[in-house]
Amino acid sequence: MALTLAEAAKLSNDVLLQGVIETIIKDSPVLQRLPFIEIVGNGLTYNREATAPSAGFFDVGDTWTESTPTFTQQTVTLKIMGGDADIDNFLIATRSNIQDLESAIVQLKAKAVRQLFEQTFVTGNDATNPKEFDGLDQLTDSGQSLSMGVNGGSLTLDKLDELIDTVKGGKPDLLLLSRRSRRILNKLARTSGSFLETDRDEFGQMLQFYDGIPIGVSDYISDAQTQGTSSDCSTVYAFQTGEGALVGLTAPGGLQVERVGSLETKDASRTRIKWYSSLALFNALKLARLIGVRP
Repeated sequence: MALTLAEAAKLSNDVLLQGVIETIIKDSPVLQRLPFIEIVGNGLTYNREATAPSAGFFDVGDTWTESTPTFTQQTVTLKIMGGDADIDNFLIATRSNIQDLESAIVQLKAKAVRQLFEQTFVTGNDATNPKEFDGLDQLTDSGQSLSMGVNGGSLTLDKLDELIDTVKGGKPDLLLLSRRSRRILNKLARTSGSFLETDRDEFGQMLQFYDGIPIGVSDYISDAQTQGTSSDCSTVYAFQTGEGALVGLTAPGGLQVERVGSLETKDASRTRIKWYSSLALFNALKLARLIGVRP
């Protein structure tokens, strides 16, 4: 069963761990909606449907033709991400009446873990850096990649609708784009005489919707991508999440906060935040992207 980090936090009795998870997901539209599957071992091998079976009409006495789907085998390994947070014992003894130093420092480290995951979620490439997992750019099938043109072009609502329709089996669960692309989308909506729908999410934050699909903003989608002769392009992603679509992988226990304890070489105690995680796409038709989006 796949659980989001928000649901996993509800099952934890560790107050510090709950605080870390809440810090990580609060400002992340991806981690708020991306479910994670716990796997035993250091990786997962699964079959991704490559071609669908066909069917047809037959007359009496016809020879029936056989057609079965084909699959490609995919293997995803868990990657180790995290960091250590050291809290000086002198500061704890002399400044603890002002602020909970452990909580503050661990939250900043948790924010760094979130930023690393979100960046890798978009741009991760196992081929160039074996320590990280493949992100959206590597997972998107060539047939699921649309373009605004040879040298890019201005975003249009028609092209955005085409991107949404490229995700098969229902609407996407999230549209992920840069801040610049969101401003462009807002302008397009106003120009057409309408506005993007808005509502509050479970964290009390305002969330925008296009055609009923949540819009997420990522600071790790570059607005300086190259498309043909243009170097000011960006990308918009659309995807479904969950088992059978795009899903996160994690080791049993998920995100962990480990109190290492006192250090030998300095007067401080150490807390380690670690996460054995990765990303898997079970069906290529559940993820699509639109490249070459210019201002």
